[in-house]
Amino acid sequence: MTPLDKPLRRQLQIGDETYTLTLDPLGLKLARKGRRKGMELRWEDLVNGDAALATALQASLKAP
Repeated sequence: MTPLDKPLRRQLQIGDETYTLTLDPLGLKLARKGRRKGMELRWEDLVNGDAALATALQASLKAP
């Protein structure tokens, strides 16, 4: 098996928008193409079951 020791980026099409998915040793990040800010999820949060809480917190911080 190949270890994830550096970022791996892939492009996704979701509806009419293009996104970049980045997987790295700390977690994953999904952002609109050409943007730096996006949704982030740490592997630790996913494994511990805190993924929903972490996602909700990020969304609340970005709300206007």
